[in-house]
Amino acid sequence: MSIKVNYLKKTISKFSSNLVLFCNDKFNISNLKKNLSNNEFNYINDLLKSSDLKKNLLVFEVNSKKKIVLISIKNNLRISDIENLGAEFYVRVNYGKNSEYFLNSDSVNGKYKNFLGHFLHGLKLKSYEFKKYKTKKDSRIITINVIGGKNAPSSFNQLKFKAIEEGTFYARDLVSEPGNILHPDEYAKRLASLRKDGLKINVYDQKKLKKLGMNALLGVGMGSIRGSYLVTMEWNGVKNNSKPVAFVGKGVTFDTGGYSLKPARFMEDMTYDMAGSAAVVGLMKSLALRKAKVNAVGVVGLVENMVSGVAQRPGDIVKSYSGKTIEVLNTDAEGRLVLADALTFTERKYKPKFIVDLATLTGAIIVCLGSEYAGLFSNDDKLSRQIIDAGEKVEEKLWRMPLHKNYDKLMNSKNADMQNINYVGGAGSTTAAQFLQRFILNKTPWAHLDIAGMAFSKYGGALNSGGATGFGVRLLNQLIEENYE
Repeated sequence: MSIKVNYLKKTISKFSSNLVLFCNDKFNISNLKKNLSNNEFNYINDLLKSSDLKKNLLVFEVNSKKKIVLISIKNNLRISDIENLGAEFYVRVNYGKNSEYFLNSDSVNGKYKNFLGHFLHGLKLKSYEFKKYKTKKDSRIITINVIGGKNAPSSFNQLKFKAIEEGTFYARDLVSEPGNILHPDEYAKRLASLRKDGLKINVYDQKKLKKLGMNALLGVGMGSIRGSYLVTMEWNGVKNNSKPVAFVGKGVTFDTGGYSLKPARFMEDMTYDMAGSAAVVGLMKSLALRKAKVNAVGVVGLVENMVSGVAQRPGDIVKSYSGKTIEVLNTDAEGRLVLADALTFTERKYKPKFIVDLATLTGAIIVCLGSEYAGLFSNDDKLSRQIIDAGEKVEEKLWRMPLHKNYDKLMNSKNADMQNINYVGGAGSTTAAQFLQRFILNKTPWAHLDIAGMAFSKYGGALNSGGATGFGVRLLNQLIEENYE
């Protein structure tokens, strides 16, 4: 099923097709008479007397070919509430082989800035489905004709929302791909193709990574017949030499756990262990498409964690790009090894204003926060507040978790500078973040987002219908838009 939105930029008083109208929180329709026939107005007024007016949306079937949808604009709505209204509209009215709705923008109360843009944004985000490998295609089209001249989104805002949607959908597509299709070799090729959007792409293959000394990242991919890569994506939206903002993502395209093998049950879900990298990619694509006035860089480490005769063993010691040595006690704590090299590389090469990394890093964060909040760990209070505030606005929520030097003793190794897992027990997410912090060498403001509980949803959420969520794209776009453009 696909969504098509047309902006007709004219007022039409009566319609034979489905009609969408907005009203106040009491469902008062007295000011909507010009859009309805007398019979329709009287009919709906009578039905409203026995309707549940606490709802956000009411659908009235005037006849077999026409629905009238009334959407209540409540008081004190947040941006996320408006977007959720659009998602609810999609869920409630996407019936029929081909459905067409006329949405009267003039009926929108001008109290909320860009109400209709956020409404349609939520509708489109909710409509996403990954059906690429279904042999029977859903060819249905829902057409939304926006009419009226008062409150339709400007061309600028239409472009902005479209860019965010495309970036989010691209991230969801990447996460949804099976491991036999989106292995590191294919992933690197797809990222190279983003040059067409205006991004500067550099692909570091195994030969280059070995020369650089990225042995922590390379160690994770040793057991795979596929290559391992570090890919950088640069967007220069400001014509000066200002420091970029930087984003780093874990891209483990499939995670068996290596020799520390995962249980068979639910291992098929480990295709989404690259969701952190997908969020970074989707963000960079969005920034390029909307011509964001910021200098930004995205860095992703792409590996496949497999079992073979040459795979990394528990007890191996590797020397990271930073020069620090790591004892690999558990090969299923692989994401932090990939990020360790990527973080130091990003800090050294780009000297950014800040670094935010995203990773489906620990199951412990799901135990702690479930699927409602991502875990936030940071060395900088200002950056933390900015990220949390951005998350509240787009309803991609975060909860700040502790970092403290006392946790370091749990990651110290007798045989190397550190070990990659805490075998004492407890604080699994915090010790993982504490490990990562060791690879921020120059006190760059840094935040780590553990998105293990947020990247994929079995049951769907407000703005997704189940599966890959694209968590992080809209959050980080909001962070940049509010604070760094």
